Amino acid sequence: MDQRLTELITALYPDERKRPGYAKLAREIGETTGGAISGTYLWELATGRKRNVTLEQLDVLAQFFDVPSEYFLNDDVAERVNSQLKLLGALRDTRVRNLALRAEGLSPQTLDVLLTMVDEARRLHHLPAPADVDDGDTNRSEENQG
Repeated sequence: MDQRLTELITALYPDERKRPGYAKLAREIGETTGGAISGTYLWELATGRKRNVTLEQLDVLAQFFDVPSEYFLNDDVAERVNSQLKLLGALRDTRVRNLALRAEGLSPQTLDVLLTMVDEARRLHHLPAPADVDDGDTNRSEENQG
């Protein structure tokens, strides 16, 4: 619970300097959802000091962060949501978004070459390989070469 809640808070407020404290976040959650959760309890959940959470509180958190309640309980759901959060986080960067928009309409073969170039640049910068986003459109160039 603690790691998943922290990931959601980080995704919603990526700039740590602008991230609200737990008391302010709890007020924001209450104003947005109508549900009640205290700042102290939110802090305890986020730091792992408390693990017992009611279904009502899970629903309030899920509603506020716009994730299914199962996110907090099911590893597969959490993994899928976290992949989407990483993509959204990457798309916040204007340069990443511009790169993606400029690539639209290019041939599958050209996209594969660009992906290879990006992978090589990541390797040169000692960055880990990103998890691929599976949108059902993988290996399109191999299919077209058929």
